[in-house]
Formats: sequence, C-alpha cells, structure tokens
Amino acid sequence: MGEYFSPTRLEEALALLGRSCTVLAGGTDFFPARVGRSIDEDILDISKITDLRGISASVDGWRLGATTTWSELLVADLPPLFDGLKQAAREVGGRQIQNAGTLAGNLCNASPAADGVPPLLTLDAEVELASHTGRRRLPLSHFIVGNRRTELAPGELLTAIHIPRPNNNARSGFVKLGARRYLVISIVMAAAALEIADGRVAAARIAVGACSAAAQRLPALEAAVTGAPLDADLANRIDPAHLAPLQPIDDMRASAAYRRDVVVTLLHRLLGELAS
Repeated sequence: MGEYFSPTRLEEALALLGRSCTVLAGGTDFFPARVGRSIDEDILDISKITDLRGISASVDGWRLGATTTWSELLVADLPPLFDGLKQAAREVGGRQIQNAGTLAGNLCNASPAADGVPPLLTLDAEVELASHTGRRRLPLSHFIVGNRRTELAPGELLTAIHIPRPNNNARSGFVKLGARRYLVISIVMAAAALEIADGRVAAARIAVGACSAAAQRLPALEAAVTGAPLDADLANRIDPAHLAPLQPIDDMRASAAYRRDVVVTLLHRLLGELAS
C-alpha cells in the first residue's frame, strides 16, 4: 500500500513529486483504471491546492486553473470565444463526471478521444508547467505528442491553461459523434474558432479529435476559409484534401473510412452553424 499526500500549497506538491507520486485531481480516469486491484503507488492529491483552481481574465487573455472542473467552466462568465469549449464540457461524461473531472486531467490523460483537446487547440491554448526549478509554457499542440503521451517532464505539474485574447470578435463551436448522445467515447469530434471582421473570417482555427493519435489542427482548411464571407457558402469550402493531417484507425467503434466520411459531415455542419 502506497502513501497518500494531500498538500494545500503548490510548493509542497512540487516537493512531493520528487517521490515519483501519481498525481490525483478529479480521479475520473484514475479510479476506473484501478478497478479490481489495490492501489500500491504513492498518491499526490492536488485537489486542495486553491491556487490551481478557478478562471481569471487579464488584458492578455484568460487563465484556467488546472483543477477547474468542467462544471465550473460551464457556469463561468466567458465570451462566445469559449462556446465550443463549453459545448465540449457538456459531453465529458455525465453530471457527476463534470463535477469532479478537471481540465488539466483531460489533457494529461492524453486520450485521442479527449473531448477538451480540439476546442482548446482552436483557442491557441498554452499549458503552464511548474517544477521546483521554475515554470515554463508550452503550446498545447506541442504538449500532447501521441496516444497517452505528453511532454510533461518528471517532477513537473500542469498548473494552468492560458488562452490569448483574439484580435477580433470571435465565436466557436464543437460537434461530436458517438454511438449514442451522451456518456460515450467519441468516434469523431471537431471544433472551430472563427475571428470575424467586416463580415468576413479574419482568422480560423479548426481541429479534429479521435482521428489521430493526438487531435490535429487542419491548417489547409483554416487557410481556405480565412478571408471568406461569413455566409452559407462557408462550409462548401471544405475539401477532402484538407484532411491530410488526420490518420484515422479501424477499431471497435468505427472504421478509418467511416471516420473520414464523418469528419467532412461534422465540419460542414460546424462551419454552417458558426456562419449562421
């Protein structure tokens, strides 16, 4: 049986990471992975560290604390830029999971089907990583490097997610396909954030999840819609060639070919909704 630590200060937590502890936040991934067996590793529970929770705004953007829950995000007073992330939050399991699961836990778990990753990619999110030697920031696109793989170094803790303010008014959205409406792992999901100026798309960020080892931005599609009028024809700019960064697989939920077809449908629906 391992030891259990529950510090209230970040400095304590960073010192304890030197013991090779397993970090516990909401526990929504931790406990299901250990059903039927004893917990024999040292546990570092970071849920009581107040500095890691909450959402704050500044002239530069927003800071989302690592242990902020999905339910807390849903009730936060945030601009339409965050609508896609809030739509994803409603898809993260049921209400109990949303009440306990944390934003950072979703990233550190690094599942290809993590609902929070595509919308955060479209927000140009950066992660803040802390250790006893200091802090660093890394684009989310560089933090998750594969299936269950991140750039989190030994002794580091993900402490916050930073979202920059866009240069123009912005809106965002998220769509997901699963075997049923709720409480299901994604087959395909897509997110987009559009900056709008003078009735046109001034900038676009579009990402797809569950179709690669890690969620991917689609730069060719982003370029195709940038500068276009914000009208009903926006979705018609999608071309299958824009999906080149994706590498969908065949698994028990769907075939690779089905995923490629569904991605086009979801992107068409998403851009159509954002343009309406």
